[in-house]
Amino acid sequence: MKFFRGGASLLGTAILLGFAGWAPAQTPLPVATNLWSVKLGINEDGATCSSPALAPDGTLYQAIYEGRLLAISPHGGIRWKFDTGTETEIKSSPAIADDGTIYFGSRNRNFYAVTPQGRLKWVFPTDGWVDASPALAADGTIYFGSWDNNFYALTPEGNLRWKLAVGAAMVSSPAIARDGTIYFGAFDDKLYALNPDGRVKWTFATASEITASPAIGMDGSVYITSMDGNLYAVKSDGTERWRFHTGNLTEASPVLDENGNVYVPANTLCEYCVSKDGRGQGFTGLACPVDVSAVAVTGRVYCSRPWRTLQAFHNNGEVLWEARSVENLTASPVLGGDGVVYLVAGQQLFAFQPPGAPLLLANSPWPMFRANPRHTGRVGN
Repeated sequence: MKFFRGGASLLGTAILLGFAGWAPAQTPLPVATNLWSVKLGINEDGATCSSPALAPDGTLYQAIYEGRLLAISPHGGIRWKFDTGTETEIKSSPAIADDGTIYFGSRNRNFYAVTPQGRLKWVFPTDGWVDASPALAADGTIYFGSWDNNFYALTPEGNLRWKLAVGAAMVSSPAIARDGTIYFGAFDDKLYALNPDGRVKWTFATASEITASPAIGMDGSVYITSMDGNLYAVKSDGTERWRFHTGNLTEASPVLDENGNVYVPANTLCEYCVSKDGRGQGFTGLACPVDVSAVAVTGRVYCSRPWRTLQAFHNNGEVLWEARSVENLTASPVLGGDGVVYLVAGQQLFAFQPPGAPLLLANSPWPMFRANPRHTGRVGN
């Protein structure tokens, strides 16, 4: 990856900090084809922050600001709407189980299971908002945290398997390793590692709360950002491998490419690429902090760029193309098996076909938010 360094420069309306080596393209960038867009809601004051989950049949499941779950066809048609009965915001991103069941939490303090036909399967009440996205274990167990300070494990039938009183709220979505270990962060400044039976294996302390979700590397290392401005690499035994100061104070979660490089946006107004041994530099300037994750595809990375674009970067630093939306991205993008990229911006969902041959997700355990298009939050789908 080619990196850019130096002082600040003003380019049009965008302030790009820290990259004197950056230069605007001499010719217009190729533009991804907008295949379709869907209006998600009518409340223009509320942006949808839930990332869509993509089922194997191409159906997208999108939770929206106004308390509904939408099923959207591969061609952009709305198949059905599931109404939670309140207009309370849904920030949790849906996860799709092997049998097609869709799971998500809501700020109405409930956790839902909905069938692929849009019918309520069951609802599980909590005592706080459920902003965290669920993680789905290979045996069907559903894991999620809540603002009620509890971390939950539910059976596929909606029964409580166990819960852990953490003593602090959780918006960090859990990640499940190959050996079944569950990782998540909390507002008590700690990264937790749990056994599948709910016993705490270890905790790792940072200097501030953890709102982002962990990513898991090929060797089992866990990558997490904290509001202390650091990206941490933690071994599977709970010891620190390294830390890298990004200044990041957003909920954007790290992703990994096929070489083990970690990508995360930062409040220093750049996107960072950090190698698996902890060396990192910014590779693109940003006009403002970005709150959504990147997507790693083979040989390149797709990143949200203010204003109102997603750009593709080759691993040599070249900007390849961009996709233009009506607002800045408000949820992490999703990549389909056909190379189509799905973006949420404000109250709209877009489907973009990048120029050139379709590219697949990087051969990495965690190439995008929630690890895969179904958003299982689990290594190995």
